[in-house]
Amino acid sequence: MRKVLSFSLCLMIGLVISQFLPVWFGSDYAESHIKFGVDSLLYVCLAFIMINVGRDFEIDKTRWRSYATDYFIAMATAAMPWLLIACYYVFVLLPSNYWGDLEAWKENLLLSRFAAPTSAGILFTMLAAMHLSKSWIYRKIQVLAIFDDLDTILLMIPLQMLMIGMKWQMGVIIAFVTIALVAGWKYQNTWKVRQDWKMIMFFAVLVVFFTQGIYLVTEYFLTHEGVVHIEVLLPAFILGVLMKTKFVDNPIEERISTGVSLLFMLLVGMSMPQFIGEDLSAAASGGMVVSKQPMLPWGTIAFHVVIVSLLSNFGKLLPVCFYHNHTLRERLALSVGMFTRGEVGAGVIFIAMSYKLGGPVLLISILTLVLNLILTMGFVLWVKWLAKGCPQE
Repeated sequence: MRKVLSFSLCLMIGLVISQFLPVWFGSDYAESHIKFGVDSLLYVCLAFIMINVGRDFEIDKTRWRSYATDYFIAMATAAMPWLLIACYYVFVLLPSNYWGDLEAWKENLLLSRFAAPTSAGILFTMLAAMHLSKSWIYRKIQVLAIFDDLDTILLMIPLQMLMIGMKWQMGVIIAFVTIALVAGWKYQNTWKVRQDWKMIMFFAVLVVFFTQGIYLVTEYFLTHEGVVHIEVLLPAFILGVLMKTKFVDNPIEERISTGVSLLFMLLVGMSMPQFIGEDLSAAASGGMVVSKQPMLPWGTIAFHVVIVSLLSNFGKLLPVCFYHNHTLRERLALSVGMFTRGEVGAGVIFIAMSYKLGGPVLLISILTLVLNLILTMGFVLWVKWLAKGCPQE
């Protein structure tokens, strides 16, 4: 519980700090070397986290057909809250003249994607601590949560297409994604390499150097219109998948891993644009629809945060409709376990910010993530109560 609350606290502290950074470092902070350094450190933390997510990903390739149903359910479970929130953002938070606007839809489809991924790391740790590691619920959540994250990573590709259009750069990105996925499938869990936190951090830095290097080189030679922007999520995840998993289980590794996640949450909050006392409509750049919306009163913001949280978790109840060979209680426990949010969702929000998306919708997304982090212990206790009396397999 302390870890989850610490995640929320770091996100909130970063959010507060973000409002003072332009004051401390000047109005050109967004274009400064300091901001570049903060973003680079954030990407390193995100790559570190995604490498560990990839290390947790294991599939018995001889039984690949049996995973098809699980992947479909995980994909639908990730899609339902995403689409519900996207519709809410467009039809409730935007004026009616934007309801049929393609720009408005693509921006909100990207922003609302934060609600799709379940926090596998937080969830697995808590369920294991509550002695549920031998239950069907735990084993099935492991599969669905990892597929959930994978689906989120893959769907960022078409969303990226929507944001930058069908340019030649997308052909490069699609080719890279295809090669990475084939390599991950073919060579999964075969790369024997040291896997303590120092080596994982080294690989995280390499991933960021690779992705940011491609971005900066293409920007230098082809200007900003010709950049190739490969997000760190997929290459870091595939790198973890390739590793022959060898967990180093000691207190130092645990503290470092938790510390990286806490730093990541702090940096995500610090990356928020200034919204207190700012005219967002005047500050919006690039014609972004969501960034041009006026800031809402805090009471209204709080109301929308609650509604978006309810929609998000309602969408995650989809597994109740499947696995009918298990009791309704078990299926509900499985679904409630998918409520937990964490670093991958925060990573999606940061990626959305990298496309200059802002405004009240971004703030609502951040605060919804914070609220769900605070409620995580309640979700897990709910799962434990539902699992009480269910058979341990």
